[in-house]
Amino acid sequence: MYCPYCESEESGERAEGQTGALTVCPNCGGEVPVEEHTSATRCPYCDSYLIFNERVEGQYEPQMMIPFQIGKETCKESLREKFKRCLFAPVDFLSEARLNSIQGYYVPYWFYDYDTDCRFQGEGTKIRVWRSGDKEYTETSVYEVNRSMDIHFEKIPADASEQMPDDVMDLIAPFQYAQMTAFEPKFMSGFYGEKYNMSADAAEMRAKALMQTDAEKLLRESYAGYHSIKMVRQDVTVKSRKVAYGLLPVWKYIYHYKEKEYPFYVNGQTGKIVGTAPFSGRKFMLYTGTLWACLTAGLALLQVLLGFL
Repeated sequence: MYCPYCESEESGERAEGQTGALTVCPNCGGEVPVEEHTSATRCPYCDSYLIFNERVEGQYEPQMMIPFQIGKETCKESLREKFKRCLFAPVDFLSEARLNSIQGYYVPYWFYDYDTDCRFQGEGTKIRVWRSGDKEYTETSVYEVNRSMDIHFEKIPADASEQMPDDVMDLIAPFQYAQMTAFEPKFMSGFYGEKYNMSADAAEMRAKALMQTDAEKLLRESYAGYHSIKMVRQDVTVKSRKVAYGLLPVWKYIYHYKEKEYPFYVNGQTGKIVGTAPFSGRKFMLYTGTLWACLTAGLALLQVLLGFL
């Protein structure tokens, strides 16, 4: 961490005792609006980034985090590259002025570890067909299929932010946990942040659904090879559970067009983009009008040339 203005290292302002909807910027003295769950924000007057102690300490202190691996400029170029072929997007959709509004957020997540006992009981069939002379024979063998697996799941994520849509956060995954590190407030400097908005119990339903889906997939893979399977019983039992709190990096870009918001989310580690480009009817009409004019001119020229033949 290096400040090019005062040449200090490991610098960062931290606001003390934030309890209301406003706090005073320690750099310029301006009043900064603070939302209920904000843990890091920017002063709108001097652009200083503030980290609120009481929202990154104690019960709200994350145990782990993945720092941003993709900078703002790289994020802007990724958006331009992905949507450059969207011919009918508004002209200013990927303009420098618009893209400069991109903001980096540390999104709160709960991470769940599960030790599970997974069992499957069913009936499988295998079919063998062969010919002898002019006759075709079919043999159907029926098997009792039993599977018992101990499966360990580690760091199944569920976002704990009410502001970030759950379906988008699921699409923006996966993150590479090899770059997970212990939480340090200095990584939040220059970004926005939230403390968790919901408890680990409230968010767990989504994590359990992901675990259940993966457990069933692993069971299916274990009895692959049968022509058909009839399930008699299947159970996924959680033997033990551990939960941890952490932060993951996400870039957010909101484009406003005709009184409608078009949000785009970029994984701050892998660069994966989620969002749909807006459609400009005016640009479409101009494009088709130009194309029609060119075709009309081309046909007229062709007729003239044919008249000389």
